[in-house]
Amino acid sequence: MVSKAHVVGAYHGKLREMARLGVDLTLIVPPDWGNQKLEIFHAEEYKIRVVPCLLSGYNHFHFYRELLGKINADLVHIDEEPWSLVTYQFMRLCVKQNKPAVFFTWQNIQKKYPPPFNFFERYTFRHVRAAIAGNEEARDILRTRHFSKPVMVIPQFGVDPEFFYKRDISDLKNKLELTDKFVIGYMGRILEEKGIADLLRVLSSLPENCVLVLVGNGKFRIQAERLASELGVSSRTYWFPQISSFNVPEYMNLFDVLVLPSRTTWRWKEQFGRVLVEAMACETPVIGSSSGEIPNVIGDAGSVFPEGNVDALRQCLGHLYDSPGFAEEIGAKGRTRVLKNFVHRHIAEQTVRLYENAFTT
Repeated sequence: MVSKAHVVGAYHGKLREMARLGVDLTLIVPPDWGNQKLEIFHAEEYKIRVVPCLLSGYNHFHFYRELLGKINADLVHIDEEPWSLVTYQFMRLCVKQNKPAVFFTWQNIQKKYPPPFNFFERYTFRHVRAAIAGNEEARDILRTRHFSKPVMVIPQFGVDPEFFYKRDISDLKNKLELTDKFVIGYMGRILEEKGIADLLRVLSSLPENCVLVLVGNGKFRIQAERLASELGVSSRTYWFPQISSFNVPEYMNLFDVLVLPSRTTWRWKEQFGRVLVEAMACETPVIGSSSGEIPNVIGDAGSVFPEGNVDALRQCLGHLYDSPGFAEEIGAKGRTRVLKNFVHRHIAEQTVRLYENAFTT
């Protein structure tokens, strides 16, 4: 498996489950991806090969700079979009050595790619055995782009329910001086399209004991801080930089609700919403916008509001604030949904099934 995403340690649960299902797995991963350093260098159940990566942090432009030589594997899982340079790099190796390969796609917006990326995509489509789509829209777009080989819809990310669960974080609340506060949480990239401004506008209309905790980094932070000041909510807004994936459960339990208020743009819409699954596993209620895959991830285990509709978001938050019993009920419902659909074991089983099908096509 070739995957930049697995610089994040929490994602390795899927790999452990695949190994337990009998897959002799070698992960090829860069030492970092952008600002994210590799969190796991060695594993007992599978092998990790750390390979230097050029243009780290630049989706679709990056590639591995070492000559990888002979592929000692029966199948190669390229955990990248079909038009990416790194996908073309490994597809050429696979074709030369007659090795079957599969790729992964999140892309849920129809786009035209300029040369050479359109060539990379055609080459991948021609030679690959099968594809994994992270959501149903991505699968449908593959079909409209005339990809006729097997496709399975499998989320890339799952959770370990023994790592993400409801726990007492009183010490953290005390340390952050958030005891007796209603904590609205956001975790992820601080970007305009993530709906950060909508969260700040809603906060200004909520009771004084409601606070907003944002965990992550991004280029919209300066503008967001300016907006918070204009709205008079700077003292109720807490900023934390990106944290290790191993610390995420603590913050998910810190939140009284996690909100993912993404806004669709002409070139992007939410492809999954991994933080929703992590929060739901911790029995933290979730609220998400109608952007992309968010409604399908939440299902009936949370609240969905029309993206960009601040009044609707305010109503969702107000209902949770006024109804502790409802919050507890929806939190338990969220964990049940995760255990059924989004645990590492379930995703690993589906992935291995795709591998088996790839050998018969």
